[in-house]
Amino acid sequence: MEKEKLETMLIDYIDGKLDHADSLLVEQELAKNEAAATLYEQLCEVINVMEKATPIEPADSLRRDFDKFLKSEIERTGSTKPRGGSVFFQTNVYRIAAGIVLVLLAVSIAYQVNKNNRQEQELVKLKTEMETTKQVMMAMLDNQQSASQRMVGATVAYKMETMDDEIVRALARSMNEDQNTNVRLAALEALSKFHQEPTVRGVLIESLSVQKDPVVQIALIQLLVQIKVKSVVKDLEQIADDPATLKAVKDEAYSGIMKLS
Repeated sequence: MEKEKLETMLIDYIDGKLDHADSLLVEQELAKNEAAATLYEQLCEVINVMEKATPIEPADSLRRDFDKFLKSEIERTGSTKPRGGSVFFQTNVYRIAAGIVLVLLAVSIAYQVNKNNRQEQELVKLKTEMETTKQVMMAMLDNQQSASQRMVGATVAYKMETMDDEIVRALARSMNEDQNTNVRLAALEALSKFHQEPTVRGVLIESLSVQKDPVVQIALIQLLVQIKVKSVVKDLEQIADDPATLKAVKDEAYSGIMKLS
């Protein structure tokens, strides 16, 4: 069984999402494949840690910056997003990724916050920690051996409070070039959070003319229509008139033209 497919099926198996036939297939793979069994144990351990982890409250000096975010992550862990104008992640990968972000930030806060009279030094250290998180995220996005790792990297990017040009370029590359549709969607989701930034908006508009994945095309059109980017009407017309465009994408393009015109 291919590694990427195995990772996805193992996560679904742990979460009880597989039907009887697929469950038997996974169990047979675990029985004969030592590497698969090891991966299964690692995934179980990660999910168990995420489920048992308790939130770490930041000191009052940084509470205003982080309390709302931490509370939101705890409430959203294990949940899915409703369809309609936004991009969707696989439930289990999203839960693990959100947990990873929560742990990274919690550790960073616990390490930085001690006393108010050391706040300036602590903020400098926090910036360093966040830079480290960024480098880990970039490495995940560049991991061509594992779509699941790239998915987690894109989801970590979505949880960041700021996005510099390096991150934007990495996400744009994933959105336009990654071989896995779910990774492309995750990258689009991360970029959509910062759509008001001129650089990000330009990347989204440019992607419309080069994007070939029909699932991502539909999600991208929905986003651009939602944020009312009227300059893409001509691009939508080209998509709608292209004989090679799938009907579902054409329908979405026509709908977008009507809403933006």
